[in-house]
Amino acid sequence: MTIIKSMSVGDGDLCYVYHNSNSFTIIDCNLTGERDDEIIRELKEKSANKSVKRFISTHPDQDHISGIEKLDAHGLINNFYVVANNAHKEERTVSFNHYCDLRDGGKAFYLFKNCKRKWMNQGDDTRGPAGISILWPDTENPYFRNALSECNRGISYNNTSAVLRYSLQGGATVMWLGDLETSFMESIEDSITLEKTTVVFAAHHGRKSGKIPDSWLRKLDPQIIVIGEAPSRHLDYYTGYDKITQNKAGDITMELIDNEIHFYSSKPGYRHRNLPNRGKASFPNYIGSLTVETEYTLG
Repeated sequence: MTIIKSMSVGDGDLCYVYHNSNSFTIIDCNLTGERDDEIIRELKEKSANKSVKRFISTHPDQDHISGIEKLDAHGLINNFYVVANNAHKEERTVSFNHYCDLRDGGKAFYLFKNCKRKWMNQGDDTRGPAGISILWPDTENPYFRNALSECNRGISYNNTSAVLRYSLQGGATVMWLGDLETSFMESIEDSITLEKTTVVFAAHHGRKSGKIPDSWLRKLDPQIIVIGEAPSRHLDYYTGYDKITQNKAGDITMELIDNEIHFYSSKPGYRHRNLPNRGKASFPNYIGSLTVETEYTLG
């Protein structure tokens, strides 16, 4: 069993993966004060029995690194996974300074397309892998190199985002796209491997500026798209796809067991009309389940 939880942290991201191996992964953070103690307490409790703890930073926007120094102070960043960069910012926050210290320090492992790492995606006789693969960036790709140049000059950070995919053996797959922008995704489509994926976290929190191209969606064929927190007027609601919107659902917990995912919401009144009820009660506020599809349903 794997637990994936996307926390409601305002217009930003914080997600954790409680792996069915001996790993615990945090992807991005946006700790702005309102829920810090509660979230840190949960992260410490859930990771307590895991010996491998990693933080994956998709990119250095403030809403993806805010409060990173707080996580580190509580011993929640044993390994720091990051796309190599030399990001520049005129206004250097405490969190950005700490991000740079981690990025350039001894905890850092630099992410790139198809990279290998114990215990991220390699195991041995004593410990299994965490099931995380890195689909992007291709550091030699000209579009990425241009995006990296803009990041290093302090112009924009979105298109340096790493693309991550988690796979549960014999079960679901889940993808994170950071804050990639639509035009950039269109440019790199021939350079990234896109396969059927059960749950996709919409790029850029679901904003229209990060709308996943239709050509990508035909390859990913997701059963659920998770749309993050942002003002409704800025969101694309992915007509024709089942989705869960974090604006309404709050914290979203996914319980991955064999070939099923069971979904829970932190909002007691939240309902999802297309997810069948299978009577699960591992966490409060169960909203439904899905069975993982293995065949494409789109053309």
